[in-house]
Amino acid sequence: MIRTGICNPHLLSLLARVRHTNTLVIADSMFPHWPGLVEVDISLVMGQPTVPQVVAAVIAQWKAGTAWMAEEFLHHQSAAVTQEFREAFGATPLHWEAHVDLKRRVPHAIGLIRTGESRIYTNVVMESA
Repeated sequence: MIRTGICNPHLLSLLARVRHTNTLVIADSMFPHWPGLVEVDISLVMGQPTVPQVVAAVIAQWKAGTAWMAEEFLHHQSAAVTQEFREAFGATPLHWEAHVDLKRRVPHAIGLIRTGESRIYTNVVMESA
């Protein structure tokens, strides 16, 4: 029996399938369904869990190489929210790119984790190390 860390079996199964240099999407509650992409929905209520909460939990059990977010995030979120995200990523390098470019990465991902996140431009694409 799992005693610490992620306990959702669907999420654990998805993480086990993301191998070296594969990518994973952690998305907000409004992110569209993407045909052909494995999706694990862990949303509970609007706002829970947040993307930073999920990022921190995933990074604790999964080796992330780098991550990308939309540069529009920086224009729509406060310094406090930006700091919340940076802390969740820890030492994982975070790169910023146009939202449209971030969405071009999505079809190449192994899967998508949908959160209850309600803040805009909070989607993340993470590459496995």
